Amino acid sequence: MAKRKTDGDPPRDEAPVVRKGRNQRAARGRLRIPAAALDSPPSAPLEPPPSRNLGKKEYERELRRLDIELVKWQEWIRDQGLKVVAIFEGRDAAGKGGSIKRITEPLNPRYARVAALPAPTEREKTQWYFQRYVTHLPAAGEIVLFDRSWYNRAGVERVMGFCSDDEYEEFLRSCPEFERMLVRSGILLVKYWFSVSDEEQERRFQDRLTDPTKRWKLSPMDVESRSRWMDYSKAKDEMFAHTDIKQAPWYVVRSDDKKRARLNVITHLLSLVPYEDLTPEPIVLPPRQRDTGYVRPPMEDQTFIPEPF
Repeated sequence: MAKRKTDGDPPRDEAPVVRKGRNQRAARGRLRIPAAALDSPPSAPLEPPPSRNLGKKEYERELRRLDIELVKWQEWIRDQGLKVVAIFEGRDAAGKGGSIKRITEPLNPRYARVAALPAPTEREKTQWYFQRYVTHLPAAGEIVLFDRSWYNRAGVERVMGFCSDDEYEEFLRSCPEFERMLVRSGILLVKYWFSVSDEEQERRFQDRLTDPTKRWKLSPMDVESRSRWMDYSKAKDEMFAHTDIKQAPWYVVRSDDKKRARLNVITHLLSLVPYEDLTPEPIVLPPRQRDTGYVRPPMEDQTFIPEPF
C-alpha cells in the first residue's frame, strides 16, 4: 500500500489528568506540551495513526465529554481574564472549518468568536499588513479562532502571485516579531496546521461538487489550488522554517480522519490552559409568579409562521 503524502506528522497527545478544582469539583489538570512542538521535529518516525474506524457513538460520546470541558475551560479563561487566539491553517478541504464549529458549539458566543476575514479592500491593501487582523484580537476573557489568518501572505498570496517578492520577504521577517509581541502582551497564541493527503483532499473536492449544501465551499481559488499541490507544499515548508518559533510553535493535525482530528484538536487546545472547574452550585428556580387575573389578548390577533411540518 502506497504511503500517503501529508504535510507533517504531529505527536499524539496523552489523556488528561484530573485533579480537584478550586471549588473541590473535578477539573482538568496540567498536560505536558509535546517537546517536539517546542523544539525541532524528531528525527525518528512517529507512530502512524490508529487504523481502526472511530464509530459514530464513540465519537459523539467523546465529543460530548469534551464539550463539557470546553465550557469549564471558557469559564476559567473569563474568570482569569486570559486572552486566547487560535489560528487554523492548512490546505483547502483539510477540515479547519469543521473543527472550529465543534469548538465553538458549546461556548458562549459573547466571549468566543470566529474571525474569517474576506479578501482585503482597496483601502486595507494600503495599510500595514497586520493592521486588519489586530482589530480582531481578544480582550481579557475572550477567545478568538481565526479561520485562516495573516498566514494568507505565506500561502495563497505567495502561490497565486497576489503579493510581491518584497512583501513576501518582509512578511517572513516581521511575522515572528509580530507574534512575539502578541505573546509578550499576554495573548496565548496557538497555531494549527491541518495536514491532509492529496488523495483525501481530492475525495472531499469531489464530494463538494456533488453536494449542493457544500458547493459554496469550493471557490475558484480552491479549484486553482488543486493544480498547485507542490507549490503549496513548498510555500508551507518555507513558512514553517521561518515562523515555527518557540514562543508560538506550529502544531500539525492529521486530518484525513475528520472525527479524530476534531477530538485531537479540542483535547490539545484544552491542554494548553491548565484550568479549574468553576461550575456554579445548582440553581434553585424561584416559583412562577402567581396569576393576578390578567387577561391576555386573543392568540388569533398574532401572526404565526406557516407550519408545513
